[in-house]
Amino acid sequence: MPYSEPTNLGVIACPGGAAFADEVITHLRHMYKHRFTLKNDVISKRYTLDKDKLIKDINFRNDMVTSDLVVRGAIDKYRAPDFKINTAFTWFANGEIKAELMDSVRGKDIYIFQDAENHQPIEMNGGKNVVTFSVNDHVMTLLVTIDAVQQAGAKSITLVLPAFPYSRQHKKKGREGLTAALLCHIYEMRGVDRVITLDIHSREIVNAFNTTHLENLHASYQVIRELTKVVNLSGPDKEDLVVVSPDTGAIDRNKFYATGLKVPLAMIYKERDYSVVTQNAKQTNIKSVKLLGDVKGKVAFLADDMLGTGGTLLKAMQFLQEQGATKVIAAISLPFFTGNAIELFDEAYKNGQFYRIIGTNAVYHPELKEKEWFISTNVSGLFANVITRIHHNQSLSDLLDNRTIIDKLIKKSDDTEETQA
Repeated sequence: MPYSEPTNLGVIACPGGAAFADEVITHLRHMYKHRFTLKNDVISKRYTLDKDKLIKDINFRNDMVTSDLVVRGAIDKYRAPDFKINTAFTWFANGEIKAELMDSVRGKDIYIFQDAENHQPIEMNGGKNVVTFSVNDHVMTLLVTIDAVQQAGAKSITLVLPAFPYSRQHKKKGREGLTAALLCHIYEMRGVDRVITLDIHSREIVNAFNTTHLENLHASYQVIRELTKVVNLSGPDKEDLVVVSPDTGAIDRNKFYATGLKVPLAMIYKERDYSVVTQNAKQTNIKSVKLLGDVKGKVAFLADDMLGTGGTLLKAMQFLQEQGATKVIAAISLPFFTGNAIELFDEAYKNGQFYRIIGTNAVYHPELKEKEWFISTNVSGLFANVITRIHHNQSLSDLLDNRTIIDKLIKKSDDTEETQA
């Protein structure tokens, strides 16, 4: 599998996932060129070959093994892969969607991108129609795209779903369906080989797959990288930081941050009235809140996997401020900000209830980037790295368990402070 054209790696972007797919493709191109250059350097030194001649030999070998009769690109220069598979999506007036592949995918490893939480207006039918898709619209678009790719003879199909649809419907409490498992079964039935997602709401979902692999990525390194820019974690002016789990369900995630940052861990315990169904950020089913730990005079840091209407987080941040926290910072892997959540967070920020929200770009929400209180951390490079390693049969261990690179980041921050001192 070469790092240059022609390549068997193809990317298809569903309408909702186009923005994120484009960012990942940009990273893929940089990474492929970098890896090609490194490999060229190593091989030329090992076998005492001229680098320019080696590039020509690599291109010759790639051209010989491809089934294409018409070979694209120069023979004596690096040929950057295009990756993107042109796909036409048609939206019909009755709400149906059709996916038509404009390029051949036969024998290729295809990665289908979809952002099911993208609720921005999308231009369809060449700009003739502007449609705002629901989660169900995005899921159906994904399914018809999977079918088109499978029918076209792709070698393998991988879904890139930063936000796994219906992941909150992962357990039964009564006469209700396991919708997260239902989608897993559908994906598997249609020949999906692998799913790549970010901070899935429940690790139990992986048990719904029999043969399909689930790669659950974490944005902890990217979050801590941004956290070190707004909080002094080392040196003589080090701020006193405490990690606070917003509820019992997020304890493992926040314990990971507390361990990596080597700071205390506290927890908010909430008594809920489950007869109340939350409709927006102001309507919450929380009856009382208690803190297990101490945040007085400290910077409080909370981490959670997703934020919908935001009511729970707003109440938790206000509570921590009332308990004497100097700053309240939250990290959200999947910042949905549904309904009027942005307006409510604007109001809370003006009232000094929190300092910053750190969120990833895995959910397309351009309005958030304009907010002073929101810090966007980019995870497209992480996804590109994972895709590259999967395609070239390399290990993902250090990316799935990123404690080592977090330790290096913290040590680097410490060393910088010591040098400046």
